[in-house]
Amino acid sequence: QVQVVESGGGGVQPGGSLRLSCAASGFTFSNYRMNWYRQAPGKERAFVAGITYTGGRTYYAESVKGRFTISRDNARNTVYLQMNSLKPEDTAVYYCSAGPSAGVNTYWGQGTQVTVSS
Repeated sequence: QVQVVESGGGGVQPGGSLRLSCAASGFTFSNYRMNWYRQAPGKERAFVAGITYTGGRTYYAESVKGRFTISRDNARNTVYLQMNSLKPEDTAVYYCSAGPSAGVNTYWGQGTQVTVSS
């Protein structure tokens, strides 16, 4: 049974940091590219960051470049999103996804809420 479970969300003040985790099981983790997306209230889900199978390449939305870092630990079947210098506009539900190739998202987690507010 495939499971993709995000954790680490919460409330933080502007300028603060959070680290999201996504634990996966039920598929061969190292055969999947991993991604983070987010959906703010009233907006469509949007790509945030992605990482290739062994972590050799990473990709970021322009809005988070230089502030967010995606990484993965294939031994733990886990992908992370380190978020620094958070802004109120980063407030959203953050979703983890897994896909066998670029642009394909086969598995999704349930999401974790991130709220940036003073």
